[in-house]
Amino acid sequence: MTRLRRVPGRPSVSRSRPAAISAAAVLAVALTGCAGPVVRDGALPATPVPANWSVTSVPPPASAASATSTTATTPATAATPAMAATATAADATSLATWWQHFGDPQLSALVARVLDANTSVRGARAALAQARALRDVQAAGLQPSIDASGSAQRAKPAGGDAASSFQAGLDASWELDVFGRVRSGVEAAEADARAAQENLADVQVSLAAEAALAYIDLRSLQARLAIARNNLATQLETLQLAQWRVQAGLATSVELEQARAASEQTAAQIPALESGIAQAQHGLAVLAGQAPGALQTMLADVHPVPQVSGELALSIPAETLRQRPDVRAAEQRISAALARVSQADAARYPGFRLGGSLGLRALTLSGLTGSGAVFNALLASVSVPLFDGGAARAQVRAQEAALEQARLAYQSTVLTALQDVENALVALRSDRERLARLQNATEAAANAALLAQQRYASGLIDFQVVLETQRTLLSTQDSVAGIYASLATDHVRLYKALGGGWQ
Repeated sequence: MTRLRRVPGRPSVSRSRPAAISAAAVLAVALTGCAGPVVRDGALPATPVPANWSVTSVPPPASAASATSTTATTPATAATPAMAATATAADATSLATWWQHFGDPQLSALVARVLDANTSVRGARAALAQARALRDVQAAGLQPSIDASGSAQRAKPAGGDAASSFQAGLDASWELDVFGRVRSGVEAAEADARAAQENLADVQVSLAAEAALAYIDLRSLQARLAIARNNLATQLETLQLAQWRVQAGLATSVELEQARAASEQTAAQIPALESGIAQAQHGLAVLAGQAPGALQTMLADVHPVPQVSGELALSIPAETLRQRPDVRAAEQRISAALARVSQADAARYPGFRLGGSLGLRALTLSGLTGSGAVFNALLASVSVPLFDGGAARAQVRAQEAALEQARLAYQSTVLTALQDVENALVALRSDRERLARLQNATEAAANAALLAQQRYASGLIDFQVVLETQRTLLSTQDSVAGIYASLATDHVRLYKALGGGWQ
């Protein structure tokens, strides 16, 4: 927790200092007494947080449907001051490289390439370098400044001879930061730099998730394309069977046209799926900072949609939510706003500055290094705001309002983080239940399609039954492929909601 301390208003004055310093100090005391920047509390605002996630259990994966289901309860301790500062090392590691839990080397390589070469990451790195440079600019104000100067002059007065003069010297100045105005500016700039660093991490989190979602979409489209082609092959066999039955006089041309219509409808899906695959490949290449067609060869091979155990994500404690970069950046913005309140408050009080110069003056250039006249000066100054129409106090109120905005933004960020986790958990549970039902439906549809084709070949059922069972099979298989992709995307969104994807 950041707290601004009260700064005593009476500066200590040494008897050996010039009389100007003593007079300035007396004037400052007369105007301000013992007043200084007021004490302001910088604690993070309290945010209402439920005791537990609303989803306390998720059905086991389809491959483990026969296993005994267990209930996993995860406490939803949000990003509050009482929260533990960091998660365990194991949890942090599993979140930092969550894509490795999918067991897909190509996905891991692709995410690594995106995090290294994406233009948004490079832009965030440049913004971080800028913020750090601005912090150094503010920090330089705590140190004395020294300037070197030199001049040459040649003048000819009326009725006289021309004369030259040369001068070289050093000028120094230093602001005595009695009330902490400069130090508060440095603290604000440092907080801005830390916020920029968290923004970089937030970009990395978003891009890792975006790359994984695009990769899952690609693999899902490939799986749906294979299903469409397999069903088209089956429908073409049915079309050939219908042609034979028409030639044998066992069926009418109506059945033949129905079979042809069904196969053409399925064939029409293939170009759309192929187009979607090409677009997904282009999107992944651009994410990796390359031309759209650069990864076409790498991604041409068909691979299944990657999956991960749901229990792995649920086992990560909710306290890791505080490592979300957007939450951490919101904290740093509160620190920066708090420091600027102190800076604006300190600007209402006197400012002290020491200055001096040392130089040489000569009539010839060589005289600067020889017998040139040496001159020096020492200056102490104080500036006291007497009347500004209330501008200084208004500036303090403006910064206090900015601080309140930063606190409210922090609360909104925490609540959004909780919502992201809850939504991901709800979607994961729902998709697991849907997958189990759709797999049963697909098995039944496959059996029905096979039996219908056999019975139609034997002339025992109407051709309309064959068409209906084949449509149902294609629909259920396509739905299963889609739900597998949804499960993978649910895990990606859950990892992202927990703040994974950066170190």
